[in-house]
Amino acid sequence: MEHNPLPTSPADQVTGPSCNYQDYPSALLLSLHLSRGRKLGLLVSAEYARRGFSEVKTPTLFSTKLWEQSGHWEHYQEDMFAVQPSGSDRPASSQSDDSTRHTTDILALKPMNCPAHCLMFAHRPRSWRELPLATSRLWALHRAEASGGLGGLTRLRCFQQDDAHIFCTTDRWPFPLEAEIQSCLDFLPFFGFLLPPGTVHRPSGFLGDLALGTRPEQVSRKNTWDLNSGDRCHSMDLKIDVHLHDALGRPHQCGTIQLDFQLPLRFDLQYKGQAGALERPVLIHRAVLGSVERLLGVLAESCGGKWPLWLSPFQVVVIPVGTEQEEYAREAQQSLRAAGLVSDLDADSGLTLSRRIRRAQLAHYNFQFVVGQKEQSKRTVNIRTRDNRRLGEWDLPEAVQRLVELQNMRVPNAEEIF
Repeated sequence: MEHNPLPTSPADQVTGPSCNYQDYPSALLLSLHLSRGRKLGLLVSAEYARRGFSEVKTPTLFSTKLWEQSGHWEHYQEDMFAVQPSGSDRPASSQSDDSTRHTTDILALKPMNCPAHCLMFAHRPRSWRELPLATSRLWALHRAEASGGLGGLTRLRCFQQDDAHIFCTTDRWPFPLEAEIQSCLDFLPFFGFLLPPGTVHRPSGFLGDLALGTRPEQVSRKNTWDLNSGDRCHSMDLKIDVHLHDALGRPHQCGTIQLDFQLPLRFDLQYKGQAGALERPVLIHRAVLGSVERLLGVLAESCGGKWPLWLSPFQVVVIPVGTEQEEYAREAQQSLRAAGLVSDLDADSGLTLSRRIRRAQLAHYNFQFVVGQKEQSKRTVNIRTRDNRRLGEWDLPEAVQRLVELQNMRVPNAEEIF
């Protein structure tokens, strides 16, 4: 078999030095196929662009002066990676002994993008006609998680997050918030998840005055969400998280919508309103997938190896009945690859046809294209699913086109509706 990604018997197991995936999560990501992360990124980028977001890029390192202004250095410092550039005025050892030191020569890896997006908003005068202004970025973030809190793909120190921010006018802020909540939930059917109930978090120890903080609570009472407290989110006036459950029933936070009146205050963000007076925007933080790696971990356990077609690394395997059909089978494989589908060929003459079909099903290939003498002469393929559902004989171009349609639709049950 030209690509047999999963062992089908103990004899097929790969032996070698043991690897602690918690210490080296990139090794596990490689085994889970990074193409899935890229497909998730393409989905988010396309959906964000369709919704009017502008994709931006900001530096990975910022002076801690920025984090002091945003309030993260005071509340989040222990969870940030800080570095001192070589050639700075004071040696690192002396800084650790000086409790009154300034942090102007210390840099920190960004754990989130919101302060940088605030700087982008503030770099020139803004008008109410520009709002809502939506920015997004799917890129790596770094957080100094405690070693005891790390867990596979669900909690890492470096992860990718679809971090987006919406700056909107004060007279319209409840409406974008409610729309973004629904937009976040709209992504879940792509992965086969049912829509879970939302939960509104009013963080304890939040910044700002109570008068501002009560405004978003009025929105939450108009909906069916439960009001909770205790979330560690120092600057948010309202936080709504989407929790997905893995195969063991454990909840994992993925999507989140956060309403923020405090960062616009701290960065003195302003826009010229319709009456000509300067007004302060409201900031909505938004992440649909949350951590891409965490979502992949939840999906891996939920799918049990049976990935939906659009995310699957094992979409189609072509199986010739005999050696006489191998050339046609390779032609079918190339047609699939030319259409952007992942396809493999199992021409192992040492195994019977039924054994090769069974091997493909154990490897969870979404579809098997079986080609014999009849299919070769008619330029067709005989299609089966990984659950041994027989779909019959299809013309090769029509079968390829149907798979492309299902992949582009990102349906979770392509085998059932083929």
